[in-house]
Amino acid sequence: MPTTKKESLVFTIMMCAFMVFCMSLYNVSLHTGGFSKQVIIDSLIGFPFAFIVAMICDWFIVSGPAKALAFKFIKKGDKQIKIAILISVFMVCGMVLCMSMFGALHNVGLTSDLPSAYITALGMNFIVALPLQLLIAGPIIRFIFTKAFNKYK
Repeated sequence: MPTTKKESLVFTIMMCAFMVFCMSLYNVSLHTGGFSKQVIIDSLIGFPFAFIVAMICDWFIVSGPAKALAFKFIKKGDKQIKIAILISVFMVCGMVLCMSMFGALHNVGLTSDLPSAYITALGMNFIVALPLQLLIAGPIIRFIFTKAFNKYK
């Protein structure tokens, strides 16, 4: 996948944008009781700030530890797909921890409801973010990335 800092940044932007928008649609739908045109509008309105927070979390907090953990399970000669899946799983874990706090703070603020809102958000977000990443976002973004950077001709 990415082999330079520039490629890594582009890949992160693409993946982050995809995941933030999809997870925003999901969370806004949960809080409004269903999917509607207004859910799309609200998700688009909240997207820029959520995307910035997610990029900061990804680039400066989650990525390093996630990759370090993933590489504890990777042996020399393992296939690229195994590496990608392991990194993705650990990235989802870290990003769900961070972005669920972002969402809980956004929804209930610094109130006594924050711990329960956070715990609830963790569970609700993880069960969607992991399959979204492994089955949809990961394959789509890797495909687009490899085409854009002429990887693996």
